[in-house]
Amino acid sequence: MFDYQQRRFYRMAEVKVTKDNFQKEVLESDIPVIVDFWASWCGPCQMMAPILAEIAEENEGSIKVGKVNVDEELALSSQYGIVSIPSLYVFKNGKITNQYIGYITKDSVLALLK
Repeated sequence: MFDYQQRRFYRMAEVKVTKDNFQKEVLESDIPVIVDFWASWCGPCQMMAPILAEIAEENEGSIKVGKVNVDEELALSSQYGIVSIPSLYVFKNGKITNQYIGYITKDSVLALLK
């Protein structure tokens, strides 16, 4: 993916999360997972996209970034009570350890992991 504002390419290190792979990719992950509930029509979600892509690339192997499209994954969105996006959920050992709703800076996203 090319970020036109930053004028650079991002490797797609994020994982597309669906109801079919949520158990394996998120709940059974042996590394922390940031799950981003987002939609293509959401402005703040689009602002978060390059931040999360950068985190995923810089921390590949130690932090996983999962992307859940709320328009495609209504069951997951409902299961986690998503009413506003972007919604970030941090999972460690299959449990939610932190969450944040709305736009957030890169440093603040990383702070959610602590």
